[in-house]
Amino acid sequence: MKLEDKYAHEQAMKTEISDIAQFLQEVLGQRLTAIIAGVADRKTVARWASGENKPHPASDARLREAYRIFHQLQAHDTPDVVRSWFIGSNPHLDDEAPAVALSEDRTKEVSAAARAFVEAG
Repeated sequence: MKLEDKYAHEQAMKTEISDIAQFLQEVLGQRLTAIIAGVADRKTVARWASGENKPHPASDARLREAYRIFHQLQAHDTPDVVRSWFIGSNPHLDDEAPAVALSEDRTKEVSAAARAFVEAG
């Protein structure tokens, strides 16, 4: 595991979920963050970000994975490119967007797609 990947993983595990929700809401938007988390109401993300509520374990895991991948990709590209990566059709995911694949708990596939993106430069 590359040093930046290890660091991104450690940060995703140690960071408070409210801070992760706030960060993802800022960089990806509330709607996209809700899609990743698997919730219909995007206002739920705002409640998580404020600390008012906590996500269910499955949503928590998806948010942490998105946070980890965002930081992994941001080490190699701009935040705008990373956001585009999350919403764009991805050939490594049968042309689905990584955000949708994360909402379906396809974390291993999304992680592999992120590594491929970094390796392609």
